[in-house]
Amino acid sequence: MAWLGEGMVGVRDSKNPTGQALVFTPGEWEAFTAGRARRRVHSPVARKLAALHLG
Repeated sequence: MAWLGEGMVGVRDSKNPTGQALVFTPGEWEAFTAGRARRRVHSPVARKLAALHLG
């Protein structure tokens, strides 16, 4: 995970550091982290991360 400009967040699979990176808006990241705090993973970020990991 890396903080990018304008509040964007970049995420990359640590097992594949040269692979595709995903970039999330501040709103997407906030929804994801709030959902994780409530143990919910049905946010757009969770879906993107699952696609990256499973893709």
